[in-house]
Amino acid sequence: MLALCDWKLTAYMTFPHSLVIISTLLMLWGGYAYFRDTLAGRTKPNRVSWFLWALAPLVSLGAAFSVDADIWASVRVLVGGVVPGVIFLGSFFNRKSYWKLTWFDWFCGGLSLTALLFWQLASSPLIAVLLATAANTFASIPTFIKAWNFPETETRLTFITSFLSAVLIIPAIPVWNIANSAFQIGLMLTTGALLVAVYRKALGIKKTIPVGTNKAVHT
Repeated sequence: MLALCDWKLTAYMTFPHSLVIISTLLMLWGGYAYFRDTLAGRTKPNRVSWFLWALAPLVSLGAAFSVDADIWASVRVLVGGVVPGVIFLGSFFNRKSYWKLTWFDWFCGGLSLTALLFWQLASSPLIAVLLATAANTFASIPTFIKAWNFPETETRLTFITSFLSAVLIIPAIPVWNIANSAFQIGLMLTTGALLVAVYRKALGIKKTIPVGTNKAVHT
């Protein structure tokens, strides 16, 4: 998704590139922890969210290479798609990792896919980035509700690293305008919300979200 920023191809490393690399390493660290816990049956991914989190960055890579996007940013985009994809596939290996989807999960997934479709058709970069932001937000809602109601089914470390990864990208934005910053700010807010969700009980918040609730399936 970082390919949405207007960064040109460069072979040398700058300070923003260093931030991108650190951000990518954080994604890999958190992704490994989530994948490990998924295979062990301790974490139960919401497959709607993880599939869409994998789909959107991988779809954007084609557009990134067509406009000579910065190679460092493109690597982060690639990792941002591969890591969720691996976790999505990993959820099929252990029946204890299964999480039953609800109509609300599918509804959010449909909205995300619709936004992704219109994103690909959009001719305006501004509209495209807003649609991409909307797609990511809709994809995150099922996991947010699941993490809020059942934080024990998630891996906290992953959401910590995801939030830090998103925060580190903010100073690397080359030009501050809506087209360049909207998605990254939306990503930071989304990962921040997910982080709050997994720590909801630790924060002493007792209220749960009744929409789209479900129970983990133990086998």
